[in-house]
Amino acid sequence: MTTSQNARTDGTDTDGTDTTDGSGTPYGTSTPEGVGAPAGTGSAEPGTDVVCLGESMVTFMPTEPGRLADVSLFERGIGGAESNVACALARTGHRARWISRVGADAFGDHLRAAVAACGVDVSHVQRDPDRPTGVYFRTAGERATGTRTEAGEAEVAYYRAGSAASAMAPDLLDHDVLRDTRVLHLTGITAALSDSCLDVLRTLTAPSPGRPLVSFDVNYRVGLWQDRTVRGPEIVLDLARRCDLVFAGEDEAAAAWDLHGPEALRAALPEPAVLVVKQGAHGATVYARQADGTDTLTTAPALAVDVVAPVGAGDAFAAGFLSATLRDLPVFERIRHGHLMAAASLTVPGDLGTPPSRDLADHLAGLDPAAWGRLRLGPGWTTDGDTPTDRSGETTSHGVHDPRVEVRTR
Repeated sequence: MTTSQNARTDGTDTDGTDTTDGSGTPYGTSTPEGVGAPAGTGSAEPGTDVVCLGESMVTFMPTEPGRLADVSLFERGIGGAESNVACALARTGHRARWISRVGADAFGDHLRAAVAACGVDVSHVQRDPDRPTGVYFRTAGERATGTRTEAGEAEVAYYRAGSAASAMAPDLLDHDVLRDTRVLHLTGITAALSDSCLDVLRTLTAPSPGRPLVSFDVNYRVGLWQDRTVRGPEIVLDLARRCDLVFAGEDEAAAAWDLHGPEALRAALPEPAVLVVKQGAHGATVYARQADGTDTLTTAPALAVDVVAPVGAGDAFAAGFLSATLRDLPVFERIRHGHLMAAASLTVPGDLGTPPSRDLADHLAGLDPAAWGRLRLGPGWTTDGDTPTDRSGETTSHGVHDPRVEVRTR
């Protein structure tokens, strides 16, 4: 365990830029009690645990590998980073609400019904009579950063320009509903949709009295920013710095900001009280700021998973981490719950996997390091009722782990 004096806790950036809310409080310091554990918005119990705001679309997924030009059959599904998180949280017993806009069309009907079927409150999803619901097509290997995968060149074709969700604007939203929650979850995708959507995110991430804990997933999408005249990476970075809990993948940090490794990312994002760095198959690293200005650095390796499709895993990880945060579990267990929820998504072809039951997730999150390392999860592991595979052939044990937490600062 090491400690040292934390840098940049005085409300100024390294270039002297003011990063406070005007009262001397730095952005991203509104995290309530505990390490990222939300305490609500005042004395009254909030109406929901999590509100997720953002566009969801009807997705068309190929039934076979190959280029979009060569695939002849597609299966319909739904996809949207924020609605994915809302669905996963609702299916694990949390009160979740999704806020967005969809067209007054059949695809809009399908989206609302599909998200509501997961137990999500969709009563504040607006219908737009003049703009359509967005749709997109993807190959089996589509990745957030547009990289090449073993399945071939990753392709995603969006048909979302001028969509109903792109017309979201601050004056069209019910801000009382947005604040009546323990956590408000946003992503960088929304900022790329239109100038009015960017205004929404800037409004919701602005420091204000009674603001709920603001969770932000970077979700940098190369394709969404290519047609915008604004500079996407800088905008997403600025938004992230205004939030309390930030999720960022190492691959997208490299693509967006040419930052490599957790330490470089934390140096660029010193303001959020909790920074979660997703490291793919290697695991995740979490920086959590303490009352004395130091960070605790917590790492937890990922699970061995028989991957069916990588799409939606990042959203699922965020949902698992948020679920454990809402339950005020230790940071180490929050990471493990993120890995378990991601594994549920990785082992199905679509965006939404069936989450493990809370009892099963708690059991697996509590395994000792050796037992955790022996697990291998494949399709059906959350629904077939069988014990997940122990790669050593031994029975998995349920023990109390001793998390390796290093207290340190940059």
